[in-house]
Amino acid sequence: MAGTDEDAVAAEDDALYVLTAVLLTPAKFPSVLGDDYPEACAALGLPPLADGYGLVLGQDGDGARWTVVVDDVSLVAVAIASWDCGMEYDLSPDERSVVAGLPGWPLAVAVAAPGVPAPHDPDTEADEGPALAPPDTTIWGPAQRRLGADEIALQWAAWREQIDDDAFAPTKDPSATSDGPPEGEEGEEGAPKGHSGVRRVLAEARAYVDTPPPLGRVRSAFASGDARTLRADGPGWSLVARTDDIAFVLLDEEPGEVLPVGRGPELPGLLEALDKMAVRPS
Repeated sequence: MAGTDEDAVAAEDDALYVLTAVLLTPAKFPSVLGDDYPEACAALGLPPLADGYGLVLGQDGDGARWTVVVDDVSLVAVAIASWDCGMEYDLSPDERSVVAGLPGWPLAVAVAAPGVPAPHDPDTEADEGPALAPPDTTIWGPAQRRLGADEIALQWAAWREQIDDDAFAPTKDPSATSDGPPEGEEGEEGAPKGHSGVRRVLAEARAYVDTPPPLGRVRSAFASGDARTLRADGPGWSLVARTDDIAFVLLDEEPGEVLPVGRGPELPGLLEALDKMAVRPS
């Protein structure tokens, strides 16, 4: 959600017309930038501070794209919440809270400031490197896979209603079907039977319980009732689940595929364990 026309902060001694803002914290960060919080910070050249950052995206008076990084996370969070409710909020961080002014935008922004030239990258010194740019999501890969998981988490009900629970019914005699689970993996969490990628994801997710992964690899957010929405990511995979329901898996090696994982005998315990060690919004 964009800010008001009057929103402006100081960046590189120029006024910045604020278009939008996002949080970059262990519990909530643009997952398109990485599988975990440190990786998302590294994409912007920032150290992974425990309290995180707010990212303010806008244009200067010449229309150039800038990303202002601030350490006043609460201020940015209030602004985002206000905009989400359709309220105006003048996001004007104190100059003392500005950590960096980075050329370009790390995320796609569909709006532009009125009365200034069209958005473009600013002229920077050669030693400053290229301007920030959104990851390429036109082809299937880690960024597109994570965006797909974001969409499932956001539209859980729509995705869930497409799944017939009968598909997860255990086969009485697994050996009687060609697609039955391998011996010793009966009803692998009710997953697509025999899918090695899904088995790998579940095994790596279980390993997170014993050996905590980088911060932000496992996140827990509010859901309806007493349930939580769980999000876990790893090398080449993303998992989205409800603690009271099933899970969905997306894999880099399976372009555009969404693989449902039924409750089965083990998934509930895995989700409960992941939820206990997950990062939660403060």
